[in-house]
Amino acid sequence: MILFFGALFGALLLFAAFHDVAKMTIPNWVSIALAVAFVPAAFLAGLPLNQIGIHIGVGLVAFFVGAGLFYARVWGGGDAKLFAAAMLWIGLGATGQFIYGVALAGGLLALVIVIARRLKLKSDMDWLARLLNPKVGAPYAVAIAAGAFWAASSSPVLQPALITAGVTS
Repeated sequence: MILFFGALFGALLLFAAFHDVAKMTIPNWVSIALAVAFVPAAFLAGLPLNQIGIHIGVGLVAFFVGAGLFYARVWGGGDAKLFAAAMLWIGLGATGQFIYGVALAGGLLALVIVIARRLKLKSDMDWLARLLNPKVGAPYAVAIAAGAFWAASSSPVLQPALITAGVTS
């Protein structure tokens, strides 16, 4: 059953990333589903109540940081919610890895977009035309998902699913 929740985590993050690229939005239900699914996943992973509380606290801090970035117009609201929902699963111990992965992937994403925009590339595909438009932001769910996958093996919630799947030991 823990494998199901690990796969759900990955599938929801991938959906959010692809949806953000295609539409420049992240549906609220994705972040809500991640947050709700965290609770049974944490119990199945064997986390004690105090550790679940720490994960929830870390998620709340991430939400407020994300909200600050939203109000500063650095992130969209969907990015803030997705970041906080992913942080629930990642937890305190893997926070550094997660943030590093998000920053690295976000930097690479921004570099590719800036280069493509400077080359003044054009496209007839709506989603690509939107990405190439200098007045439009970046689909940061891609970076959030990449950071979460980067840190997953250090997460006490996701590590059991990865071990069950034979991805890590």
